[in-house]
Amino acid sequence: MQAEAGYLSVTGEPDSPPARFGLSIIDLMTGTTAAMALLAGLVQARDRRLAHPSLTPSQLYKTQDGWLFLMCNKEKFWGVLAEILDRPSWTTDERFSSFNARLANHDQVEQELDAVLSRATTAEWLKRLGGRVPAAPVYDIKQALDNLFVAERDGITEAEHPRFGKVRNVAVPVRVNEAMSARSAPELGKDNERLFAELGYDADRIARLRESGTVQ
Repeated sequence: MQAEAGYLSVTGEPDSPPARFGLSIIDLMTGTTAAMALLAGLVQARDRRLAHPSLTPSQLYKTQDGWLFLMCNKEKFWGVLAEILDRPSWTTDERFSSFNARLANHDQVEQELDAVLSRATTAEWLKRLGGRVPAAPVYDIKQALDNLFVAERDGITEAEHPRFGKVRNVAVPVRVNEAMSARSAPELGKDNERLFAELGYDADRIARLRESGTVQ
């Protein structure tokens, strides 16, 4: 690839045969270019509030106290949304009456929804939209862990730690009866005596290891 891309012709000493790069420049440039492309995609996605490439609305919208993610991934949801927001004309307005029309007028849809949703809080909109139009709040980590849905699914476990007391953790997603019980990890060296005994170490040898600082 270096040869065909012309790199060899400009590398090396004058009047000497063409030379290749000492570094694997093709691999390095490929990675760098791919990273720049991904970052550019992220920047564009943020500018459009994580907007779906073909569904509108399906992105973040402003509320009175934060953000709300709406997804009208079925045509029926747009009509329900228009009803809840008291905007029945949206279902007949040629700019908004179909997926293609809303996509073509994406910016206008965004402005209209921002204006209406900004009149109430995220929690208030969730009460009105819940179960009727796909909608989700933007939580921080603490809020996500305190979510009632997570609690209902036993998504958080608590274990007693010998020094820190009760510690909350994200539960293992795989449920295999009681085989994967929640407990804190043992302190460093807690099981040394038992493990060394299983390996055949006698008490004197274990004591010498401790004295030398090899183990705790």
